[in-house]
Amino acid sequence: PTTIHPPLARAPPHDSGPPVLSDIDLTVNADETIAIVGPTGGGKSTLVNLICRFYEPTTGQVLIDGIDYRKRSLHWLQSSLGMVLQNAHVFSGPILENIRYGRPDAPDDEVVIAARIAGAHDFITAMTEGYQTEVGEGGSRLSAGQKQLVSFARAILADPQILVMDEATSSVDTETEMHIQDGLRRVLMGRISFVIAHRLSTIRNATRILVIDGGRIVETGDHATLLAADGHYASLYRQQGLRDTKSLWTPGSDALPAGSGDGA
Repeated sequence: PTTIHPPLARAPPHDSGPPVLSDIDLTVNADETIAIVGPTGGGKSTLVNLICRFYEPTTGQVLIDGIDYRKRSLHWLQSSLGMVLQNAHVFSGPILENIRYGRPDAPDDEVVIAARIAGAHDFITAMTEGYQTEVGEGGSRLSAGQKQLVSFARAILADPQILVMDEATSSVDTETEMHIQDGLRRVLMGRISFVIAHRLSTIRNATRILVIDGGRIVETGDHATLLAADGHYASLYRQQGLRDTKSLWTPGSDALPAGSGDGA
């Protein structure tokens, strides 16, 4: 399990200021998908940065398998943690090596399988040089959505213990997002995942939804429980013009609805 006990956490460049997160106490077990939602500036990204060790708690701990992650090597953390972020990072070189970055010894056929699951295979093979296509400096030859798909494929191939996704499908269309969610349904089984999503329709069936505001967890529960509570989450859900219909995010289900939209 992953356990977070940071009663006080500050984020750079405000290390001497008031805490950005406080009173966060959270334990997550394998096979759980934790969705993190809330208003802009409420602390969602800070919590994810804490999990990824981009920031460190000023007090408290982040434990992975019962051990403070500051006692682990960075190599161990990088191999155990997969990240798909809103501003997906790719480096100069062929698409093949970008996907293989987390597992340099992975054979080509496994790279292709990961790309298929992520929904990246079709756009890659449509390029003249396919998987050998040079992405350019900073991925200049790829669109924002294509970079996100390459980043997804990289995380899938690396097979991490924990997967963190921060607005990871913000630059792809709804049809592509549905394909990604279908692939992730299989990939996420047996592992921990944290998801920040602006489009609440994509996290309806997360195991738990955390609503963070003012650096605190102000609500927690599953989708049905939080809607029934008619609090912060229900208000955010209504603000996006959503109805309580079947969503894209359905870990464990056998199929996705053919015509689901997000209403956002």
